[in-house]
Amino acid sequence: MQIDLTGKRAIVTGSTAGIGLAVAQGLALAGAEVVITGRSSARVDDACAMIRAEGASVPIMGLAADLATPSGAQALFEAVPEADILVNSLGTYHAKPLFDLEDEDWQAAFDVNVISAARLSRHYVSRMKEKSWGRLIFVSSQMAHNVPVDMAPYAASKAALQAVSRAYAKALAGSGVTANVVVPGLTRTDSALAALDRAGGDSEAIERAFLADNPGYNLIDRIATPQEVANLCLYLASPFSSATTGAALRVEGGIIDGIT
Repeated sequence: MQIDLTGKRAIVTGSTAGIGLAVAQGLALAGAEVVITGRSSARVDDACAMIRAEGASVPIMGLAADLATPSGAQALFEAVPEADILVNSLGTYHAKPLFDLEDEDWQAAFDVNVISAARLSRHYVSRMKEKSWGRLIFVSSQMAHNVPVDMAPYAASKAALQAVSRAYAKALAGSGVTANVVVPGLTRTDSALAALDRAGGDSEAIERAFLADNPGYNLIDRIATPQEVANLCLYLASPFSSATTGAALRVEGGIIDGIT
């Protein structure tokens, strides 16, 4: 399957590292003009340079803004008024005992993981509908279904994101604009590996122990890579996914409860 996104503009939120960066790289190599976003100008510049070094010949734009805030979103709207593909990859998580959680912990998770995606989707989908073509992609987590007790706000927000995606799919029925959510398990990002190291000092040993203790739970018998998640997002961003909407598509990798 040769995916050609020439002439399309894609915005990938949270794209300076991990899954977001892998998605941005894949879209750029498929010919899409890509907008990289993150809160740090230095990290945004580094991500843009990395994608160009991979051989992408399309325009790569970077924007440093906090997209969890209305002002950050407005900065993106002014810099990039319209897009054909929006990948809501921005996310945050941290571990904290359930009974120690404050209102601020819940609010922060939902501001970053849910409200930002809803706000950006609301803006960009209007122009997609006018052109009768567009792709909304939301990146959730299997923790939405298998909830770590010390990451309840993250799990709840990722479950909410799946509802947002499904609602958009229903509202956009027959418009030529699709909305889908990707549901990765534990993925071999720098932050996930660092969390595993903090949990036991040896991320590879923890991975092997988890797989041995949970036979059949992880269908690929290993942790997935960011590129594998990105490949699914790339398909959803392409014309080949025209009949795929309202879906929640899993990327196996398993979940380790309470990894931090």
